[in-house]
Amino acid sequence: MGNIKVDFSNTNIKLEDIMEYENEIKTIHKNLHEKANDEKEFLGWLELPTNYDKEEFERIKKVAERIKSDSEIFLCIGIGGSYLGARAVIEALTHTFYNYEKRNTPQILYAGNNLSPNYINDIIDVIGDKNISVNVISKSGTTTEPAIAFRIFREFLENKYGVEEARKRIYCTTDKEKGALKKLADEEGYECFVIPDNVGGRYSVLTAVGLLPIAVAGIDIDKLMLGAKIAQDKYVDNNLKYNECYKYAVVRNILYKNNKDIEILANYEPKMHYLTEWWKQLFRRKRRKRFKRYFPSRS
Repeated sequence: MGNIKVDFSNTNIKLEDIMEYENEIKTIHKNLHEKANDEKEFLGWLELPTNYDKEEFERIKKVAERIKSDSEIFLCIGIGGSYLGARAVIEALTHTFYNYEKRNTPQILYAGNNLSPNYINDIIDVIGDKNISVNVISKSGTTTEPAIAFRIFREFLENKYGVEEARKRIYCTTDKEKGALKKLADEEGYECFVIPDNVGGRYSVLTAVGLLPIAVAGIDIDKLMLGAKIAQDKYVDNNLKYNECYKYAVVRNILYKNNKDIEILANYEPKMHYLTEWWKQLFRRKRRKRFKRYFPSRS
């Protein structure tokens, strides 16, 4: 991530045009980082590579080893940010045909991102007699698609293993103290991981939301966090001339101001397909509102 460059040579934008935003960027940078721990702002992702729960991180690694030892399939139940980030990382950093290889880590399957009964039945067919663990990921526990999928696979596990053994194979990633899923997890004794209050779902890949599935897939999450820390150190620079993230934001703002509001993200690597899907979710929602919020004088 430290080698990303913004190439605006095919636009009529010059570096001096970008640098006109220098003071605004410094103000925005200051405001963003001052609010990183404000639960209402959901900006905790800015400092996740350094400001994360180290004890939970170690527990994630231990649980991942347990799942790898007792499960042939790991089913992630979630929608949107509750699964896209993890899937993007797993598919980018593993074999293209990960789920078809003979390996010592479980197949990773995903549910709760649609309402198709055919999809659910196909997952059940794939599971067959294989041992399975389930990770249900939801802040509230009431989002329709994952709630329905969890209900189905909870019953599936209980029928397959009995209630007590099923409880040992269900892992919940949810709010630290409230919500329907948290209440159920406490009642049933499911092992729980926390979605931090100040991190929005689509930005949660470096929390237990993403780290548990990623670790189960055999990816070294210590190295992942180290890489994220390197990126954090690089992009925490408030100097517009050298920070490619801010440079990109300014270029986009200038283009928006000139009514160039269609952007195409394309890649030609199949392993990066879900990175593109994740990007679409991260980027598209309320982007005009966000630009107007942070660049009110330029909108």
